[in-house]
Amino acid sequence: MPRFSESLTMPEPRKFGAFDRDADLEVRQRDLPRWFQAGVAIFITFRTIDSMPRDVVSGWHADIKRWLKENGIQCDSERLPEANALPMRLRNEYSKVRDRGWQERLDECHGECVLKRTECAKIVADALRHFDGDRYDLASFIVMPNHVHLIAQFRRGFSLSRQSESWLRFSATRINRLSNRAGAFWQAEPFDHLIRSEAQFWYLMNYIRDNPGNAGVKMDDIAYYNVFE
Repeated sequence: MPRFSESLTMPEPRKFGAFDRDADLEVRQRDLPRWFQAGVAIFITFRTIDSMPRDVVSGWHADIKRWLKENGIQCDSERLPEANALPMRLRNEYSKVRDRGWQERLDECHGECVLKRTECAKIVADALRHFDGDRYDLASFIVMPNHVHLIAQFRRGFSLSRQSESWLRFSATRINRLSNRAGAFWQAEPFDHLIRSEAQFWYLMNYIRDNPGNAGVKMDDIAYYNVFE
């Protein structure tokens, strides 16, 4: 399995790896298919339930369908097509356009943005750090006003799906209690992506670092962690 990005700042150096096509692969199917490999760095995003209002999602859908039409693909369905359903020549660009548009709208900071409160952001950060070095190794995370990005690598015997549920359940309970609120806090299914290469690893590390500036949020107002800094 390819290894890269060795951190020398920890008591024991951490090495983060890329997706290995020849290794065991776990595929989970919910709204979208998700791939998971232990010992491989994975980029994860989870967001508050009010972070993408219906009109914002509709605007994103319209933009993607417009791009598809401009490239000769008619999409009459409410659901956007998966990249692998498109001609090979369009797949990479389609994924980039779709994901970039989603992230740009997420960075507009819709909703209550409860995580702007220092005490709420700290609850999330503490949850992420709690099993760091035990169940998984964190490379980086950032707690934005209405969403969280992180890169983590899970150790053998521990799964992303169960740990994500634990992070979300624990932090939601604490934040709701602190804010005297009830009901769902997080969108149920986080986004996750197995990192394919060292270049992609560093691109996403830099994306996390630069997210506040790109979203017009002061670095002092968020919780940020990078194992290499």
